[in-house]
Amino acid sequence: MSAPAEPRQREDRALPVLPAPRGDLSRAVITLLSGREAALPAEAAWERADPYGDDLHLALYVLYELHYRSFAGVADTLEWDPALLGVRAAAERVFLRALREDAGAGSTDVATALDGLLAEPVPREGTGVSHHLERDGELWQLREYAAVRSLYHLKEADPHLWVVPRLRGRAKAAMVAVEYDEFGAGRADRVHARLFAELMADLGLSPAYGRYLDAAPAPALAVVNMMSMLGLHRRWRGALVGHFAAVEITSSPGSRRLAAAMRRTGAGPAAQRFYDEHVEADAVHEQVVRREVIGGLLADEPHLAGDVVFGIEVTEHLEQRLADRLLPRWRAGRSALRGPDG
Repeated sequence: MSAPAEPRQREDRALPVLPAPRGDLSRAVITLLSGREAALPAEAAWERADPYGDDLHLALYVLYELHYRSFAGVADTLEWDPALLGVRAAAERVFLRALREDAGAGSTDVATALDGLLAEPVPREGTGVSHHLERDGELWQLREYAAVRSLYHLKEADPHLWVVPRLRGRAKAAMVAVEYDEFGAGRADRVHARLFAELMADLGLSPAYGRYLDAAPAPALAVVNMMSMLGLHRRWRGALVGHFAAVEITSSPGSRRLAAAMRRTGAGPAAQRFYDEHVEADAVHEQVVRREVIGGLLADEPHLAGDVVFGIEVTEHLEQRLADRLLPRWRAGRSALRGPDG
């Protein structure tokens, strides 16, 4: 009678293990998910948490991951556990409040926000992560960057699919068209998540899903948590579209720089291929997202213009926080990954 357990055992071996806690909040959540008894923190404990800190964002990441692949040994029924949904909502309130205060300027001028994304700095004056990696990055820094980005890229486009049922007409049709490309246009070997796994292997990294969660600093978790939060709430459909536009519009030039960095450091053909693919694809996607996804959404629901701008603003804000973590450490010759001291 043990045969029925075999499929679950095989599945569990392909799933990531639960990460190490980073504080009392994440410890309680992870303990409960592991099958042991734990008292979940009251809302007051979440309210005291650093809205950008490791403890809150690891707890939030782990809770969101229940809606994706989950973790080895975690019961599928916990995805919709009311108590876990309650603490997730408490964490989201803290995170959202900080984003509104720090990035939500309240503008409804979508055109100006989009034009700002298109403004590329003079090559030698660019100060972003991709500029640094193109000009001065070393192979070990590219490996760290891939490890950090793997939290998203190994499930690339999955968070954005949540918005599709919340759209209609032009916006839905265009969003699905872009997502179709992200998932390989019907070819498994061209799915972007698979291409990124091949990039990681070329760089000598493990392509296993979730392998680098413990090494990822809080700003990297916050970027992915923002995507999941906006995607999982119908209320934030406009913000998710704004975030998606920010990603697609900035991806092509950034990918061109990263492809050049991969070639300069001899990272390997699969590492180069991932970013070469995004240079071409995302240049097309940019136009579709601007004209059809955003245009269609706002034609149907013009009152969401402020939310679209909010999605753009929080994306830029959190990406800057991640850059502020990575660049000073790399320029000092230090690892930007999380170590024993955080």
